[in-house]
Amino acid sequence: MSGTLSFEDLKVRVEEGEVDTVLVCLVDMQGRLMGKRFHARHFVASAWEETHCCNYLLATDLAMATPEGYAATSWRAGYGDYVMKPDLTTLRPMPWLEGTVMVLCDVLDHHTHAEIPHSPRAILKRQLRRLDAMGFDAMMATELEFFLFENSFDELRKQGYRDLAPLSGVNEDYHILQTTKEEHVMRPLRNHLWDAGIPVENTKGEAETGQEELNIKYAPALDTADFHTIAKHATKEIAWQQGRAVTFLPKWSADKVGSSSHVHQSLWKDGKPAFYDPEDDLGMSALMKSYVAGLLKYAADYTYFLAPYINSYKRFQKGSFAPTRIIWSIDNRTAGFRLCGDGTRAVRIECRVGGSDINPYLAMAALLAAGIKGIEEGLELEPPFKGDAYEGSSAHIPHTLRDARAALLASDMLRAAMGDAVIDHYARAAECEIEDFNRVVTDYEVARGFELA
Repeated sequence: MSGTLSFEDLKVRVEEGEVDTVLVCLVDMQGRLMGKRFHARHFVASAWEETHCCNYLLATDLAMATPEGYAATSWRAGYGDYVMKPDLTTLRPMPWLEGTVMVLCDVLDHHTHAEIPHSPRAILKRQLRRLDAMGFDAMMATELEFFLFENSFDELRKQGYRDLAPLSGVNEDYHILQTTKEEHVMRPLRNHLWDAGIPVENTKGEAETGQEELNIKYAPALDTADFHTIAKHATKEIAWQQGRAVTFLPKWSADKVGSSSHVHQSLWKDGKPAFYDPEDDLGMSALMKSYVAGLLKYAADYTYFLAPYINSYKRFQKGSFAPTRIIWSIDNRTAGFRLCGDGTRAVRIECRVGGSDINPYLAMAALLAAGIKGIEEGLELEPPFKGDAYEGSSAHIPHTLRDARAALLASDMLRAAMGDAVIDHYARAAECEIEDFNRVVTDYEVARGFELA
């Protein structure tokens, strides 16, 4: 059993006893899979139409707490139900789980069956409808970077996440010997994802100890977000099965390079790359130049969707391959926006701002909204930066979550593209993260000031 399944295929496999469990999942604000495990016979009999979940699932923090201050739901409103509507085009096996398939759901209002506007899939689909009305399709790809550790999740949690030991002891960027030591996790990850219909290209060592990167072939934007989410989930489950822990935290140690999630993007029209102009020196069409100019102009507005937590901003450091300035350049890994494939039909822009903690639906939707606005405004693109972008003079990427939240709240562009209620909802999510962090006394504070303050 490999690749996506039709509903008819599923019914046959259930009848033959090959499948007994269906994971029915929504994507939460943090980009995680939440849902239920159905007996497969019940799913094919009736649950394929819809099921229900508590609406707090789209108003929580990383720890699944229920902070106040959301307009969409609250203790006062009683935390009612949402409808989870399976998108049967996303049915696929989960080969690393015996007898199991999964399906992604759209999240609907319990009474009206309208899409919940702040659900991540709905936010991305809204931008794709805007592009469709303009005659364009978005083709995108994301890169997933993460660290593997010697111990299991349970062991590390019980020891308070101290003395963390990456699986490899040396920088393993492109390093075949070092990554061989991690093949007990990475080989089943590649093969299982492929059998689940995820078009995996490769894995490689990244520029740190125990750091890996998973690359998936570019695809239509909604598929790419689905692929990213399933792959991230699979990475954690397969590592757990092998007695290892994995983290997508962007910066888990002050003296280690962080983990990113670069987003490659291009627009297509009638099956042809709309970003490509063979007459241009770099192969960039006028449409692409306006799109990239939009990414630059509105970068601060949407940074929250690329860096949603306090920790996200620890990654933005000079000389770390993580960008610090809102600059575009040609095949330059020090820039926030890197032109790739210049002079070819594969010309595209890579946003290097996002960390490994992104929710891909939100990140991609925000990037598309900014690019669309650049096209609508007919923005002219500044010349490409040359040299070390860390030494450039362009504006900085917001330094903190507080700065990014302020820019999000003030963004007329995103409010028009996504709706006021959506922006206010995610601004509250940022505020909850800040409030929670501000209550914590860190090891750094105690060690620095215990005696000397």
